[in-house]
Amino acid sequence: MSDIRQVLPTFPVSKYANLLPAIEQHGLTTTDLLTLHPTDIAKQTHLPLVDLRRFIAIIQISLTNDLKPQSLSLLPEKEDSPGESKEEAPGTSKAQPLLTTTKPPWSACISTLDDTIDAALGGGIPTGRISEFVGESGAGKTQFLLSLCLAVQLPSPRGIEKQALYISTESGLSTSRLAQMLKNHPVLQNVDFADKPSLDNILSTSLPDLESQDHILHYQLPVLLERHNIGLIILDSVAANYRAEFERQGTMGHNMAARSSDLVKLGALFRHLARKHDLAVVVANQVSDRFASSAPPISSPARLPSSWPSQLPPTQETPLASRSSLRGQALPHYTPSSPLPFSMPPDDDGEPPPPPVLMLDHQQRWFTGWGDDPMSSHALKTPSLGIVWCTQIACRIALFKRPVYGRTRMAPPISTAPGDDYDEVEEPTSTLRTWRRWIKVVFAPHAPASGPGLQDAIEFEISAGGLKALPPRKKKTRP
Repeated sequence: MSDIRQVLPTFPVSKYANLLPAIEQHGLTTTDLLTLHPTDIAKQTHLPLVDLRRFIAIIQISLTNDLKPQSLSLLPEKEDSPGESKEEAPGTSKAQPLLTTTKPPWSACISTLDDTIDAALGGGIPTGRISEFVGESGAGKTQFLLSLCLAVQLPSPRGIEKQALYISTESGLSTSRLAQMLKNHPVLQNVDFADKPSLDNILSTSLPDLESQDHILHYQLPVLLERHNIGLIILDSVAANYRAEFERQGTMGHNMAARSSDLVKLGALFRHLARKHDLAVVVANQVSDRFASSAPPISSPARLPSSWPSQLPPTQETPLASRSSLRGQALPHYTPSSPLPFSMPPDDDGEPPPPPVLMLDHQQRWFTGWGDDPMSSHALKTPSLGIVWCTQIACRIALFKRPVYGRTRMAPPISTAPGDDYDEVEEPTSTLRTWRRWIKVVFAPHAPASGPGLQDAIEFEISAGGLKALPPRKKKTRP
């Protein structure tokens, strides 16, 4: 049955009494009348096409008139004191009242249980958005996720007094580690018994493959959110099932197109649930090694048609690039050491290729977390799932780790078979003593991005109680 009377109570239905019975008989709603083509509606209802067009146009006009903008509130005028005169001096005009705009309330944040890290993250992990922790294995992604599972149960300002849902795709929830953090963390030890987090408030499930992931996330998860007071959804990790399902030999192009479509649907689902239930969605992502581009530089004369000039203008520099370049120096232009031959012929229209600043190799340094420091000597990484998944998240937090080696010692010689000619000589080797870890904000709507490299990154350590930020080390000065 048509819902025109409910949507538009003041609509003149009497003028279209000859059209409404057929529309109601076929169960066409107002949405159907606005979205379907008038020709299709005329074929279905056997009504004149001209009358249907006029009828739909009147509905559109009525909906437009029904949408009235909200009136802006004005600042209250200052009342005159009893001793002041209400008359204005000649030649002066009365000041107009200023318009005030209502600022939307900020979403709540979930703490990481460390004040220094929370300050770098703009207060913590915000609700209503998708946040991502990305880093290589052993960087501390799971430790942050477990800390959030406990912090979300705390009262404000560290938590929101809700439950957590931990969804794993590789290994299960580490309850022993949660119990250890709950026992040894200094913040959790000083919490009142009534507000102390509990493992009973952490729900968990497993997604062994992509088929079960789609079923649980699209059908079971919305029902679970309606029945439980959940304020945090954790997916560890988001790339595991997609790597196993789509990164196969063969039809790589078709697999990547299907994977991109699934990632867009996953991002839309998480954003809808985060806004509807005012919860935080936090995912862990993996990284892969970044290899240098094999395409030859654009200034190679073998690629340039004869109609182009022999020399191209120098590489442009974006405003973002200026922050990662040295003072007074431009970014060094990288040229592959052994470029592969470029087999595609140049375009016949004579159009030059796009400037290098618009290419992915140049732009990805500001949204991946790696490569924004041109002077860094460490290996570059790239977050999994590419730029498609990057457009689905609102906040990306990168984690880094660096080895710390101890004193060099002499390794024992390798046992050799009798009769070998070479001498058994001990070789010096370095011993791995520990790891240093940093956390860095790549991009976020509620917190400023960190500087290039590890300039403004926060160093932290992982202890029995959880995460703890370390004070910045002083640089050694030469005597």
